[in-house]
Amino acid sequence: MAVTDADLVHLRRCVALAREALDDGDEPFGSVLVDAAGTVLMEDRNRVKDGDQTRHPELEIARWAAAHLPPEERGGCTVYTSGEHCPMCAAAHGWAGLGRIVYVASSGQLVAWRRAWGLPPGPVAPLPVKSVVPGAVVDGPAEALVDAICVLHREHADRSR
Repeated sequence: MAVTDADLVHLRRCVALAREALDDGDEPFGSVLVDAAGTVLMEDRNRVKDGDQTRHPELEIARWAAAHLPPEERGGCTVYTSGEHCPMCAAAHGWAGLGRIVYVASSGQLVAWRRAWGLPPGPVAPLPVKSVVPGAVVDGPAEALVDAICVLHREHADRSR
């Protein structure tokens, strides 16, 4: 399935949440959980600046869904996110039984950007979601928004030097 105009609405919100995270001194990631009817159930942004590197919005969404949605509803939900899930978040997504993932930029894109900017690799292998959750339905990158999220990551990289 391709990224649709309806998907782009939610992905734009993810980019806005990533900007909010960056403006608060955090890494620029944002995510939105939408149910099968198109209702936004939850949204969050990265909150790792205080030292807990597990405070990713995708992990928070998986935890929220497991606590608030019956299993039969989780599979109909879509997680929209500014960046492809890391392995930790992908595993949480799979264990929670959430549905489709739609992202702006892939892990591979982020790795390439960071390398081009002279930054070290992260501490966790940047595996694609489907390497962690083989049955996941994943769409992205959303080419229309890749430049916008790249700018935020570049700004974060420049601040981190």
